[in-house]
Amino acid sequence: MNTLLTMHNPRQTRAYYASGVWQNDTFYTLLEGNAKRYPEGYAVRDKHRRLTWPQFQEEVTRVAGALHQLGLRRGDRVAVWLPSCVESVVIFLACSRNGYVCCPSLHKNHTVQDIVNLLNQVRCKVLFTQPGYAADLSGKSILDRIADVPSLKQIMLVGEDGAQVNVPGTAAGSAEPAAVSGYPAPDAPLIESPVDDDPDKVLYLAFTSGTTGNPKGVMHSDNTLLANGRAMVADWGHTADTIMLTLSAMSHHIGTVALEQSIVTGAELVVSDSSDPAKWMDWILVSKATYLLGVPTHGIDLLKEARTRNLKSLGDVEVFYLSGSVIPPWVAQEFFNLGVKPQNTFGMSENGSHHYTQPADSEPIIVGTCGRCCQGYETRIWRQDNPDVEAETGEIGELGGRGGLLMLGYFDNQTATETSFNNQGWFLTGDLGTIDESGCLRIVGRKKEMVIRGGRNIYPGLIEDLAHSYPLIRKAAVFPVPDPRLGEKACLALIWEGTAAPDYVSILQYLYENGLSKYDMPEYILVVDTFPMTASGKILKRELTRAVVAGEFKPEPVHWRANRPRTEVS
Repeated sequence: MNTLLTMHNPRQTRAYYASGVWQNDTFYTLLEGNAKRYPEGYAVRDKHRRLTWPQFQEEVTRVAGALHQLGLRRGDRVAVWLPSCVESVVIFLACSRNGYVCCPSLHKNHTVQDIVNLLNQVRCKVLFTQPGYAADLSGKSILDRIADVPSLKQIMLVGEDGAQVNVPGTAAGSAEPAAVSGYPAPDAPLIESPVDDDPDKVLYLAFTSGTTGNPKGVMHSDNTLLANGRAMVADWGHTADTIMLTLSAMSHHIGTVALEQSIVTGAELVVSDSSDPAKWMDWILVSKATYLLGVPTHGIDLLKEARTRNLKSLGDVEVFYLSGSVIPPWVAQEFFNLGVKPQNTFGMSENGSHHYTQPADSEPIIVGTCGRCCQGYETRIWRQDNPDVEAETGEIGELGGRGGLLMLGYFDNQTATETSFNNQGWFLTGDLGTIDESGCLRIVGRKKEMVIRGGRNIYPGLIEDLAHSYPLIRKAAVFPVPDPRLGEKACLALIWEGTAAPDYVSILQYLYENGLSKYDMPEYILVVDTFPMTASGKILKRELTRAVVAGEFKPEPVHWRANRPRTEVS
């Protein structure tokens, strides 16, 4: 019995099973199969530990037994606030095994108060964390706030290298505070617990890392997640010999996409908890990774490190999955030069990596689009002024999708769930883009990040694509700044890599000469050292706008006129 309210539809379920998009496996039953098929094969690795598939299964069973002994029931929420490590993957699989709901998206940059809020939002029963992990500057720890999460039954502390930790005294301040214990030791007895082999149970509850609002709890089953992994593996030909290294944290959905593909194929999953590009490069070489996953920022920083080392390749890497934001064309080209094929990907926590380029795609498709929709999902573009009417081919509109990869709804949030769909049942992502005749998707921006200048819609993605092709612009973002007459004007923020100061007029002229309408031209430019980012690697444009309004950033107004005629495309 599933006690969580979801969007499960029996008719759709039958169709998904009939087509093979959904199957009878769970993450845990696939783990069982891999342990039998690859008794000597490696399953998961971090900087301290490397487990074979049988060792992985044994540790999953041990953790699942410890949770069962606490009296957890099917559907109870188990949260993970850890760096990317073997244990974070084990806990996910233990939840799949026993029918608990894993909440993996507690990020290192969350404050203790953030964590308290999120734990209360899902009424969490067990939290796995490290002593002092991501403690606030005040020195406060989540252990000091146990009493503020009434639902919490247990905190399990994980050592940095998988070893046991000294368990501090239980915090005072509550009549029945949660107990604090250590992560199950390798020599702890295996406690038998029943295996929940229902692939349609809710397994995953992750908070959106969106750039425009409060986080919502996205619910997925084994099947809605594994459908994405199966499709990507089939299209890209991954096997048990592939070594998958995710530079994105396991707290981010990209980490889950890596796990999906690893568990489907029996490939080794390698995780990284570093923010240092030099250490990423070292780990790539040591792990002999063949498939990288991350965001464009990872790619940009790795290319810089490769240039510093004068590398002609990235070790054994053949493919680099890049998602979360637009890939600058020069980044894609430099990876081609290193013998690495970029996999330009688009998706979100709600529907996985549902659009991506294919191995046989040409460079223009890889650089300029997010590829086609994967098996088990379909997308359409809907008109901005009426999301119940499909847009014309090539018309910019809002992206909508449906299929077996789609979430089961937002946890405990009926309003957010039902308002995310149009009248025809298509999930509206809030992303603006086009789909061409071949089915390739191009994203031009977020609906809520669009700049509206005197009633004219200005799409940031179009400007950013052109700016990324300008020499010495490392990263660019277009965001709105308030204007008393026009409502908003566009500001182009950029990270500049030149030694001399940038010539703003020349930059705008370049945009114009490469196809930007004069009516869409940014009227401000701001040079920054870094961008405010979400935990998933997306630029927080609302934070840029806030900083300008607060006077923390002072963009330069740029008065530009075309200095050579061009046929206007408006």
